[in-house]
Amino acid sequence: MKTTINRFFIFLSALVLLGACKKDEDKIIMNANVKLAITLSSQNVVLTKENADKDALTVSWAKPDYGFTPGVKYSVLIDKKGGDFSNAMAVETGTDLNKTFKNAELNALLLKLGLPAGAAADIDVRVVSAIGDASSVTKVTSAVSTIKATPYLDKLDLSSIWGIVGSAAANGWDGPDMPFYKTDKDNVFAAYVTLKEGEIKFRQNNKWDVNYGDTGADNTLDNGGDNIKVKAGTYKITLDLNVLKYTIQTYSWGLVGSAVANGWDGPDMPLVYDPTTNFWKAVVYLNTGEIKIRQNNDWTVNFGDTGANGTLDAGGDNIKVTKGTYLITVDFATSKFTLEAFATWGLVGSAAPNGWDGPDAKFRPDFSHDGVWILDNVVLKTGEIKFRFNDKWDLNYGDKGADGTLEAGTDNIPVTAGTYAVILDLSNASKLTYKLSKK
Repeated sequence: MKTTINRFFIFLSALVLLGACKKDEDKIIMNANVKLAITLSSQNVVLTKENADKDALTVSWAKPDYGFTPGVKYSVLIDKKGGDFSNAMAVETGTDLNKTFKNAELNALLLKLGLPAGAAADIDVRVVSAIGDASSVTKVTSAVSTIKATPYLDKLDLSSIWGIVGSAAANGWDGPDMPFYKTDKDNVFAAYVTLKEGEIKFRQNNKWDVNYGDTGADNTLDNGGDNIKVKAGTYKITLDLNVLKYTIQTYSWGLVGSAVANGWDGPDMPLVYDPTTNFWKAVVYLNTGEIKIRQNNDWTVNFGDTGANGTLDAGGDNIKVTKGTYLITVDFATSKFTLEAFATWGLVGSAAPNGWDGPDAKFRPDFSHDGVWILDNVVLKTGEIKFRFNDKWDLNYGDKGADGTLEAGTDNIPVTAGTYAVILDLSNASKLTYKLSKK
């Protein structure tokens, strides 16, 4: 009996030893001397808007010797000179061993880092490889390479100190005022506004220190003069400080046609003025059909595209489109337009115009503020809403604490019936917010 027991323990010990040997053989040990070295195609990059779609900088690296063949993903990190890369711009390349930046792409990253346009600045570049999964990641980081880069200003600065205030203005007599923008003439400013019936004045810096009204109702600007009466409508207001005159004219641009929600009879789907580019833009949901671009919901001034080449032709052929969401950009200065497929945020829910199935009520980007989205004058029923991306549930936001902060995939947001302006502020990744303003 004793001999049998001894043999059993010898056999068990052998199994343990074999198992230990097998684990040692399967264990992967990374090369302790693994290095990741990068090469940059230039040491001084001067970016220009004219070369927006041309190559500006290529970052490349050889595949490191890890001592085994891992599943690896690479990222290029760009930071200000001397930064710790905690707020760096990161661009993933997957398994690719290089990344080529176009002028426009690199320019956008540098401006987000806060580099001043038109001035050369030092930036740090490095590459990080990540091995493993979400539960266990091992990283190998290259040494930092420093180069000079000069970004360009890709937005216009047409801002001015002048604004419109009053009972007819969006924010009433308290402001902030509806802005005037610079034009190609000195001391001549223009504003594109939708007003309620009421009164307005023009003033500087959201203050009453310098303000103009019109005492004689003769379109002459009078310092501290009478309030100016207006009817509800969409207008272009021109302020000419050279001769102290102003004009208020009915003015809007919009899309009309079989592809638009209101058809050929209108009212038209409005375009919004973007002062950072001097273009008119809109994010629109179109059905398969045709559109034209016209002024003031009227056929007196209308544009089509006779050559189907993106050129505005007065009274030209209808523009054919297929079903989808688009960003339309219209440049009246050069008579050009573009229609680009566009993924956007939408409002969906039992309170939304098209219910939980959509299509969603579409937000438009605030072209002056990256990461901010606007939905004007949406009519909601009493019910619930959520915000989702590109008419899909893959990425959606609710409000778990009913505190105006958005969390992915959380609680529906209750609303009561009414007409709303909705703002999504996704500019701060650590705190996403929304605002519902009932009109």
